[in-house]
Amino acid sequence: MKKYVLDLTVVSVEHINDKYVLIKLTSEAPLPDMKPGQFVEVRVDGSPSTFLRRPISINMVDRDTNLLWLLVATVGDGTRRLAGLKGGDKLNCMLPLGNGFTLPEDKNKRILLVGGGVGVAPLLYMGRVMADMGCEPTFLLGARSAGDLLMIDEFKKYGRVCVTTEDGTAGEKGFVTNHSILSSETFDRISTCGPKPMMMAVAKYAARTGTDCEVSLENKMACGVGACLCCVEGTDEGNLCVCKEGPVFNTKKLLWQI
Repeated sequence: MKKYVLDLTVVSVEHINDKYVLIKLTSEAPLPDMKPGQFVEVRVDGSPSTFLRRPISINMVDRDTNLLWLLVATVGDGTRRLAGLKGGDKLNCMLPLGNGFTLPEDKNKRILLVGGGVGVAPLLYMGRVMADMGCEPTFLLGARSAGDLLMIDEFKKYGRVCVTTEDGTAGEKGFVTNHSILSSETFDRISTCGPKPMMMAVAKYAARTGTDCEVSLENKMACGVGACLCCVEGTDEGNLCVCKEGPVFNTKKLLWQI
């Protein structure tokens, strides 16, 4: 898939809460084709401590408005600089990178999309693409507390939304793997993204129930194209670069103890 380096224009920066911002970008030309689960590497200008690009999942591609959405967690100087962008600013992006999620073969497949924290980001675009195919996904989204849940109203546009919070302030209390839907329903495939312990727990559930499962890994990345070897993950084919061979892997390939 062809890659581009583009100076995209910031349309808006929405501060969802004190940690997360939603950046919407556009271009004079139509945006390149992008698949759910792929990511972009953004250049952070004006940060003396940020030398490398930052990998950010593709949250949404809206063809009707020619907008690219990036959901950013502000955890360091680089991402705080991104949160300070204003409408009209330029953001240099290398995209699309990596391999995305497997789309369902037909609309009758039952797909469960499981996300936690900023890991919910790529699942929104996945949900929209599935909905456009006539396949309604089920979202299972987890957070520590109700105030940490992200973009719930957006997810509801594309499928059924189930929620867990660790403190019980929204949805069912506990982790995503504690949700009752996992004991009351079955699915043809699970796609998940979030903290590694969460994904490993989802992978264990999938292995136990014989459900096909894909995970989007969030290993630290630098180059985004498989040159620097800092994001390798152990697989049944040896160590592979998550940025190039992933970030999405079938859990059967990973050397996780599941």
